[in-house]
Amino acid sequence: MIRTLFQIQTFILILCGSYVFAQKVTHVLEKDIPYYDLETRASDPYIKERCKLDVYYPKDTTNVSTVVWFHGGGLEFGEKHIPEGLLEKGVAVITVNYRMHPKIQHPVYIEDAAAAVAWTFKNIERYNGNPEKIFITGHSAGGYLASMVGLDKQYLEKHGVDANDIAGLIPFSGHTITHFTIRKEGDKRYTTDYRPLRSTIPCSKGRPAYAFDYR
Repeated sequence: MIRTLFQIQTFILILCGSYVFAQKVTHVLEKDIPYYDLETRASDPYIKERCKLDVYYPKDTTNVSTVVWFHGGGLEFGEKHIPEGLLEKGVAVITVNYRMHPKIQHPVYIEDAAAAVAWTFKNIERYNGNPEKIFITGHSAGGYLASMVGLDKQYLEKHGVDANDIAGLIPFSGHTITHFTIRKEGDKRYTTDYRPLRSTIPCSKGRPAYAFDYR
């Protein structure tokens, strides 16, 4: 965890440059904002319970960078929180809750993460953020979700958002293979569908061999 905090602080220095030290900024925290529309929330009590985010943003500054943070916990537990390294740094922070195993299975985790990122693109200007400066990050399972949302464009496309518009992906200790919780759910499609990295290399049998195929 100490290493993770150091990495976050280093990332903030790169993100904000000298602004971090230039001024003291008042931040505002708005909690438990739903990121699905009313109809979707009404369709499932678990969506209404879990699919919420907090927005932490500088009050009197505009055009700021935004960090979307996904918590870890193996896709089975965890709660949205703002990492210490992101507090009072002059950036907006979106911290997200998503639905978890065993109540749901893949790809719902990724779909929730994409919905939260899409909400950020469509709403961040209301919180003094610049939609062209949105960075997606998270730790462990959260890092996996950040990678999937950013590298597999289909999830954001469903919300009318191009993943290429993400300013940067910063996954901390995230799986680059299919997440172990998804593997234990038993769907063999994980060999192709749920890995952030799908690099291929030539295979003597004339079919692609996945460099990150971990079974």
